[in-house]
Amino acid sequence: MVDRAARYGISKIGTYRICPIMELYLMRGPSKSLPKYRKHKASGQAVVTLCGRDFYLGPHGTKASQVEYDRVIGEWLANDRQLSSQSADEPKTVAQLIAAYWRFCKGYYVKNDQPTDEQAGVKVCLRYVKSRYQETLTSDFSPLALEAIREAMIEAGNSRRYINQNIGRIRRMFKWGVSKELVPVANYQALLCVTGLKSGKSKARETSPVPPVSAEVIKATLEHCPKQIADMIRIQLLTGCRPGEVCSMKPFEIDRSETVWRYTPGSHKTEHRGRVRIILIGPQAQKILMPYLLRDETAGCFERSTGGSFKRWNYNSSIHIACDKAFPPPEGLSEDEIISWRKLHRWAPNQLRHSRATEIRNRFGLEASQVVLGHAKADTTQIYAERDLNKAASIMAEVG
Repeated sequence: MVDRAARYGISKIGTYRICPIMELYLMRGPSKSLPKYRKHKASGQAVVTLCGRDFYLGPHGTKASQVEYDRVIGEWLANDRQLSSQSADEPKTVAQLIAAYWRFCKGYYVKNDQPTDEQAGVKVCLRYVKSRYQETLTSDFSPLALEAIREAMIEAGNSRRYINQNIGRIRRMFKWGVSKELVPVANYQALLCVTGLKSGKSKARETSPVPPVSAEVIKATLEHCPKQIADMIRIQLLTGCRPGEVCSMKPFEIDRSETVWRYTPGSHKTEHRGRVRIILIGPQAQKILMPYLLRDETAGCFERSTGGSFKRWNYNSSIHIACDKAFPPPEGLSEDEIISWRKLHRWAPNQLRHSRATEIRNRFGLEASQVVLGHAKADTTQIYAERDLNKAASIMAEVG
């Protein structure tokens, strides 16, 4: 007779049978060991203690009690080592939901051991929910409550697009809460009825399309940039890559076997969709980049003086500092006028990508711009101004 453990993919550890998902937790070390399957002497029942609460599993030593142990432990692990609500009828507050969801987000929205921008976005939008509804039961959080939060975001001056993103994040939290038995499914379904704000149909601020930055402005800014920042700007402008891609560039990610190099970032914006990102580096960009490749293959090409690769916000801040030096405000302006002046005369590194797209589109056409920038849809390229890498390589050999 086939052993039950082998039959169901269950390993034996001591006298206990542990399912594969539990083995992964055991492998993480003693601090992640599983609560013990024990015998309650007075009753003869098998018992396990989770978060200070005893769960009785049936007669000790029986297969039924071991199956029940697997079930109880599996649900506990799936809930991040927290007890799910002991009773489906037990009321849960929005504060409890936020706390549980935030624990999940801190582990889920991570890339290369660093928190992603989405984690920061979730944190900001949940402040609106917590400040107004933390004592509200999740079963009482209605579409009107979500609309009230949306109105608060409008009054705070947030853009329509940003507000819609945040409302989606809040709904996503309630959807997650349904899976953890913290939210009645009917409440989440009701929240889906709150549609996104439409252009011109609300008081929310509309954002202007991000324009390219002119060659004259780039030239004036470069004169006030440290050499490394200036080279990053030039490489980004020549290749059309995203700010995060130039910041995270490493020598081993660049294939230099052909005339036009191919840079394949280990992490990029659309990797979660299963897409491969290839950035083509032509002769002009190669000449700038070459000195930064003479280092450890796994080290960042561009590193801060304090250590570690540049982050997008470091890169962006450095450009803003150079802009302030290149375009100082006239004398006699008030503090508010100086702020407005600087805002008007600063540009962001993502505008370099727009500039490159516009130039290539004007010289080689819309499809060529799409190919070089790696857009999956032509309408995306039109906003900025990989289907055929050979065509892209021939273009970059000429202009990159």
